[in-house]
Amino acid sequence: MSATLALGPLTFTYGLLLALAGAVLGSLAGKLAGRAGGVDIEPLLFRILVTGLVAARAAFVVQFFDGYRQQPLGLLDIRDGGWSPLAGLLAASAYALFAALRRPPWRQPLAAAIGTAGAVWLLGALSWSMMPKDGDRLPPLAVQSIEGPVVPLASFRGKPTVVNLWATWCPPCRREMPVLQQAQAKRPDVNFVFLNQGEAPDRVRAFLAAEQLPLRNVLLDLHGQAGVELGHRALPTTLFYDAAGRLVDTRVGELSHATLSQRLGTLSIQPESR
Repeated sequence: MSATLALGPLTFTYGLLLALAGAVLGSLAGKLAGRAGGVDIEPLLFRILVTGLVAARAAFVVQFFDGYRQQPLGLLDIRDGGWSPLAGLLAASAYALFAALRRPPWRQPLAAAIGTAGAVWLLGALSWSMMPKDGDRLPPLAVQSIEGPVVPLASFRGKPTVVNLWATWCPPCRREMPVLQQAQAKRPDVNFVFLNQGEAPDRVRAFLAAEQLPLRNVLLDLHGQAGVELGHRALPTTLFYDAAGRLVDTRVGELSHATLSQRLGTLSIQPESR
């Protein structure tokens, strides 16, 4: 099944929808519990959420600071998806514990909010893990390369592989392309595959020439088959496969140097199948 949900022009990952559902239902449960006890818990819940988000972003930036040296303003650009969930969870939990110890009337509403959010996340994550995933391996799909020959995606097995779904009309695709190009030049141990979605060869060649992007493994998915096979239609989407062709990680949205480094690090430590 697809790992994303399209609502009109907007596309959401199920992980994001699950987090939003947990936050909304947890906030509602805390608000109702607080109302029953005559306590307005909503401002506190908002501060806890902000504390967790700030801590999650700050911890990620510290861990992957080298990735932001070239573009310091990227520290503030959360579109790259750079977060440290564990740091955010610990900071939010510490703030909630401090608040509960400080004011006993807040304890029951906080417990209701956090318990509900945690239950929603846990049940959702378990349900998602039990669903069949069609796109968990490099599919048996062959597409045309920009040079002309047809290339099977399965031919990239044997080395870790990064598959980027992109198009020239997609602004975040264009912004992240130099990041991927530099990584391709620096990491010969990883296959970087640029799978263009639905555009003619001449248009793709013109874009690469204008942007001075000497990319290898540029493939043309002229009929959009890859999006169906891989379970992703949002652009840009980048999929990370281990050497055996198993899906390890997915990024829906723009990558920065830092977030790409994070995912490549995870990819590099995956054991190969024997």
